[in-house]
Amino acid sequence: MRTRLALSSLRSPRRPRLWFEILLIAVSYWLYSLVRNAVPEQKTAALRNADWIWSLEHSMGLAFEQTVNHAVNSVTWLIVSMNYYYATLHFVVTIGVLVWLFRRHPGRYAAARLALFATTAVALLGYYVFPLAPPRLMNGGGFFDTVMLHETWGSMASGNFKHMSNQYAAMPSMHIGWSLWCGLTICALASAPWARILGALYPVATLVVIVATANHFWLDAVGGMACLTFGVAMSYAWYGALPHRLPKRIQGPGRSRLRALRRPPRRAPEPVSRAAGPGTVAD
Repeated sequence: MRTRLALSSLRSPRRPRLWFEILLIAVSYWLYSLVRNAVPEQKTAALRNADWIWSLEHSMGLAFEQTVNHAVNSVTWLIVSMNYYYATLHFVVTIGVLVWLFRRHPGRYAAARLALFATTAVALLGYYVFPLAPPRLMNGGGFFDTVMLHETWGSMASGNFKHMSNQYAAMPSMHIGWSLWCGLTICALASAPWARILGALYPVATLVVIVATANHFWLDAVGGMACLTFGVAMSYAWYGALPHRLPKRIQGPGRSRLRALRRPPRRAPEPVSRAAGPGTVAD
């Protein structure tokens, strides 16, 4: 009984603590980067897989990445903007949504955070079992590495930063996984129509950016969506509801439900007899 109560308490949304969340996010991202970059690059396998993906997309009639890459690259201000978008918004928007959830939707924060963390964790498995070179690194692919070409600071996988990141971990795309998590969260919880519109457009714009900058195939985006599906399923299995279905705020401390379950049932009040006063006869 006590174990069941403890498990029920753990699976109940609780008020997030700022210091713990900052530490958790920092340590989690450090571990994610460490594991991702520790995965063997497997260059030969990654290039072979890239050729296979490119051939598969051709057979489907959907190999449009090179056309988009060349078209956008011809407009300098646009491709440079996309380089900076790729490098910054991936982190800025995700952290911004986490902060917004923490402040405005504390009852839903933990479930949404679990979905994001599970999404990211399963992506590591993809990097290990299916190393994949991005289009810009394909042999004879004809793609432009837009960061190198325009000498902009844009990607941890290009320029002076290329030795700090695994070059062959393109599948799945966490730019899509994270941006779709942000977009769905905003669409589900934001009250302002303009915010919901921006939330819906954000993953679409991210898809255009990752293709235009030749950092991903569109099939990498499908992999990111699959990872997010897994992450949301894990959150649902743990909390018993989708994040937006949980209460917006938590009343009382996080363990109030456990204390309520342990509290003995309230006894019914005993009848009160009337005191015998002057001139009355007691029964």
